[in-house]
Amino acid sequence: MKDSPLYMSAIYALFLGLVGAYLPILFLRNQTQKRQLSIKRAWPDALDLMLLCVESGMSIEHAFKRVSKEIGMASVPLAEELTLATAELSFLEDRTRAYDNLGRRTGLDNVKSVMQALIQAERYGTSVGTSLRVMAEEGRETRMMDAEKKAAALPPKLTVPLIVFFLPVLFIVIISPAIIKVMQNNVSFG
Repeated sequence: MKDSPLYMSAIYALFLGLVGAYLPILFLRNQTQKRQLSIKRAWPDALDLMLLCVESGMSIEHAFKRVSKEIGMASVPLAEELTLATAELSFLEDRTRAYDNLGRRTGLDNVKSVMQALIQAERYGTSVGTSLRVMAEEGRETRMMDAEKKAAALPPKLTVPLIVFFLPVLFIVIISPAIIKVMQNNVSFG
């Protein structure tokens, strides 16, 4: 670096500065996406467990606590978020704020909609079990629609590998007996 001209040192410094500024953002975005994917995959199961706990007579705080223990093996981030929500429900005066915080922290629409349903059930005095039942059904339908979407996208993705890898082998298998037969009979074409 000492022998290089000043403008090259400036370009290196600028490049390293841009990489140093953008790399943490990229790392944080990647970690956030991994965390959200883990929560998204485990959320329908957690919602079903919450529904079972609430319908068995537990309060919502105890249901969150129980679900956070049970769902910990499937998704550690979801267990952490539910544990934090349990603590907020215990300490905050306004329970709706704890629900809203959970929805904002996760950043997932499914979680936000369930938290909004819990806020409305709290505000209007409706049954939490009924709200959770409706939201669990919607979660199952969403999961089924996502699976159907993936299944519908599979044939176009398989077309190119099928043409490139399967068809040449198929032609070889079909044509090779005829070629062997011709070679055995010593048939000449001229």
